[in-house]
Amino acid sequence: MGPANDEPELCRTVPGHPCRSRAEGWDAVGTVCGDPDAEVGRVLFAVDPVQEIADEAVRLGADLLVTHHPLYLRGTTTVAADTFKGKVVHTLIKHDIALHVAHTNADTADPGVSDALAGALDLRILRPLVPDPSDPAGRRGLGRICELPHPMTLAELTAYAAARLPATAQGIRAAGDPDREIRTLAVSGGSGDSLFDDVRAAGVDAFLTADLRHHPASEAMQTTGRNSPLALLDAAHWATEWPWCEQAAAQLDAVSDRHGWGLRTHVSRTVTDPWTAHAASAPPTSPADNSHTTGAPR
Repeated sequence: MGPANDEPELCRTVPGHPCRSRAEGWDAVGTVCGDPDAEVGRVLFAVDPVQEIADEAVRLGADLLVTHHPLYLRGTTTVAADTFKGKVVHTLIKHDIALHVAHTNADTADPGVSDALAGALDLRILRPLVPDPSDPAGRRGLGRICELPHPMTLAELTAYAAARLPATAQGIRAAGDPDREIRTLAVSGGSGDSLFDDVRAAGVDAFLTADLRHHPASEAMQTTGRNSPLALLDAAHWATEWPWCEQAAAQLDAVSDRHGWGLRTHVSRTVTDPWTAHAASAPPTSPADNSHTTGAPR
């Protein structure tokens, strides 16, 4: 692969490897460790720069590890190997593996993280949920507004999403009438409960994202307006972003073939979602059924 001065061309031709300038100001993207002028022959894509992924890159013989999540999002004063992040850095440097991060710049890219999520669900993408005003074509932006391949009830859509997204302990949670028919769906990979106003303004039937918190979700369910009440689907954070790894690897493959670089790209199948077990509660009962009982509500 060419040296670092090829990066502007990658930014133009591989939206999954987007420019740093499109990242949020608070983000920490770009090359974390490694020599920008080093030759690269094998690339591993993953969501999280954790030790399991660093060890996988070593076993694979990768020269470059590309992750979606930053290793150092906030300031640090040490990369000592007795800290977990420092150990990751030491492992990578010891084996001449560079680490590159594409985070919020990959979220808004064309195609980006939410395009990959929509693709995993076989949705028809209509437009960005929050368009990037700097994109005259109107294709970049945060989240995507989509149509389902065919109408489904919320219960059916929940099961469908659980079957098509990577398996995690959490699976998919849903809020709303299970029998409600869903035709349009907004999706946003990663934490999306800051986007409720945009989702409601879009007039979709449901919103699929991750990390939904009680209060924002409750308020979104109670707010009235067009297409109310809004149905919600809450997936595991890792599961909503992992499809981007396959998308980005395929894009880099295409550029490598065009330039004759001979890159070998790989996508990690290691599940780095932090949750490892799930036990469903007993079916809820009505308040009247609990009127003479003590202990936690069921």
